[in-house]
Amino acid sequence: MLGKPLYLAVAGASVVSGFNIPNFGQWAVDSGVALAGLNSVAVLNALTNAKGTCNIGNVKVRQEWRTLSVVQRKNFIAATNCLTTKASALASGVAPGAHSLFDDFTYVHMQSTNFIHMTGNFLTWHRYFIHIYEKELQKCGYNGNLPYWEWGYDVNSPRDSPVFDGSDTSLGSDGAAISHAGLILNLPTGLTISFPPGTGGGCVNQGPFSNLTISLGPVVLPEYGSPNVTFNPNGHLNNPRCLKRDLNPWVAQQWTTFRNTTELILQSSNIFEFNTELSGDPRGTTNPMGVHGGGHFTIGGDPGADPFIASNDPAFWLHHAQIDRVYWIWQNLDFQNRQGVNGTNTFLDQPPSPATTVEDLLDLGHLAPPIKIKDVMNTVGGPLCYIYI
Repeated sequence: MLGKPLYLAVAGASVVSGFNIPNFGQWAVDSGVALAGLNSVAVLNALTNAKGTCNIGNVKVRQEWRTLSVVQRKNFIAATNCLTTKASALASGVAPGAHSLFDDFTYVHMQSTNFIHMTGNFLTWHRYFIHIYEKELQKCGYNGNLPYWEWGYDVNSPRDSPVFDGSDTSLGSDGAAISHAGLILNLPTGLTISFPPGTGGGCVNQGPFSNLTISLGPVVLPEYGSPNVTFNPNGHLNNPRCLKRDLNPWVAQQWTTFRNTTELILQSSNIFEFNTELSGDPRGTTNPMGVHGGGHFTIGGDPGADPFIASNDPAFWLHHAQIDRVYWIWQNLDFQNRQGVNGTNTFLDQPPSPATTVEDLLDLGHLAPPIKIKDVMNTVGGPLCYIYI
């Protein structure tokens, strides 16, 4: 049972702080009720922090994929397809594998990977990244806001999720089922973890994006049944192939349950604890994946299992909207004390680099002007104006 009804968590108060969060019971944590309650608290708190031109009348609302109407989902799919037909804005010869604006986002992510993961700017860089992607979708006729994928609903069977069921309102199916071994990952920390195989492994062959061509990468793609990776220092070159997925319920059940997400939010008292636990950063946790890696390897395949080019799978954007949602909830449970960063500007501080500060710039290359980290800390102030429900 809940410690008290959810509506009492948000009714009768202007701000609900990190110190009077409802005392959720075990059922509420495991079922997602607790996470929904925390989201409700975050909405109330966020709206009290609206600044500038952002207000309750114009704030954008990001929703979970399955709560969108059929029309909205088809509109999102059409806008994504539009991005795959818009010409790349890169100078000729810079990246022969980048044929479209959709590919340009992956090129920027690929070039930035070692400076935006296991770093102090990881959460805010990706927040700005998906914000600019959302704006490009809207230029392509999308009349909604970037949806997110709540992993917790789908941990038992990702392939049956409305995100991946292969219907015309999904992001396409699992990959074709092929016989294959699982993954054996040698993590940068020296730890090795093994996964059983997922339920696909081959090309996405049903629904939207079953005809999507991936041309960038791979860069560091794990090989099935081996600790080896397909390493390619020329990931910018043209390498056309199908979109593959290997949806993996075992991975999802380990790292992306409602409990995983709820405990991450409630048990992280500062940005160091939150960022390291979310990312599986060994400098702050023994958790080798976190919800971030767990979501990526639930999708798997090519490009999904390659951290450099994962954004070439349209599902990446819903996964990272969920990452941003979790960060947003955590921030808004104690907003004034959760405006900082922790870490440096290189992957696991290798090579050693200066400490990240909120004055540092988030650089998306040719996609958008650079912006200071402090300017994207508040999603209802500055250039941002959105909440999650």
